[in-house]
Amino acid sequence: MISLIYTLIELQERNSHIYYVEDKSQTSELHPAVEQGKEHLVEQASERGIDVVITDGVRTKEEQERLYEQGRSTEGDIVTYASGGESYHNYGLAIDFALQLDDGNVVWDLTRDDNSNGQADWMEVAEIAKNLGFTWGGDWQSFKDYPHLQMDFGLSIRELQRGKRPKPEALAEE
Repeated sequence: MISLIYTLIELQERNSHIYYVEDKSQTSELHPAVEQGKEHLVEQASERGIDVVITDGVRTKEEQERLYEQGRSTEGDIVTYASGGESYHNYGLAIDFALQLDDGNVVWDLTRDDNSNGQADWMEVAEIAKNLGFTWGGDWQSFKDYPHLQMDFGLSIRELQRGKRPKPEALAEE
């Protein structure tokens, strides 16, 4: 048991340059690495002739709870299995995206190929995002969340709920 405690302390000290503990209050901004990734995503997609719109970023716990209730106690389809405080959006570590058409409409179409290169634009955006360090919800085994992109820095929701956060410069140091 003592050996396990020392191992945990060593692991925590070794990763202390990446993580810190902060007040558990709600964040209002995206983590700087997520913000930078978002900007690069839009730019790189544009270079391929794809207009990406970021439809969501940081969410309050109340906003997340409203989304969670959709398809359960309110009308609509279920869009999330994460209740308030259980989403990476609540901690500034996730964004959602969609495609914008020339007429300004926004679509969530996984098969559309507006840049006519033989590859679905949505999948091109997901590929760009993964190359930028995002995890894509479309790769999840259970609930596929195709618009969702996150950078979790190896932190679980439980750790985030306990106040653990990636340092603003964490991505650059890895």
